[in-house]
Amino acid sequence: MQFEFLKNQGLQPDHTLLDVGCGSLRGGVHFVRYLDPGNYIGLDMSRSLLNAGYDIELASAGIQDRLPRENLICDSSFKVPCASGTLDFALAVSVFTHLSLNRIRQCLTNVAPVMRSGGMFYATFFELPEATARGKPVQHAGGVVTSDVDDPYHYSLQDLAYLVEDLPWRLQPIGAWNHPRGSI
Repeated sequence: MQFEFLKNQGLQPDHTLLDVGCGSLRGGVHFVRYLDPGNYIGLDMSRSLLNAGYDIELASAGIQDRLPRENLICDSSFKVPCASGTLDFALAVSVFTHLSLNRIRQCLTNVAPVMRSGGMFYATFFELPEATARGKPVQHAGGVVTSDVDDPYHYSLQDLAYLVEDLPWRLQPIGAWNHPRGSI
């Protein structure tokens, strides 16, 4: 789903992609196969998941040679050791749904400098519907119940707009994209 979505947004084999919260590369394996060798960068806070992705997922697909192991970065503060302005796309699927606003801000702040001008960062989140009172849990498609103070979190579009106010990002909601748990 992630792979097809980014291809539809213009991802080409010669582009570079940062996959925030890539985990064990079950989605990443499709990008590694598609992108030119070395153009995928995975970022996750779990070294064991990154190792499993490299040693199991990429090995089973026979594509370990397409991804230098150093392109799998273990960092919980979203620091990306890439040169400024080198990445075309960034993706964070089912990551912001588990982060507080301050941690989302940290991610957006730390990823911004490594993106090329015009680069795109796509992230999913659970939306707090406009007519819903804050402080109340919200049930989403797929049965997920979110909160504004506990994981999994929901956010209003105004919350996210505030986060990008003085950053080089522009918030542009794309709406539902058939995520199985209803995040947008």
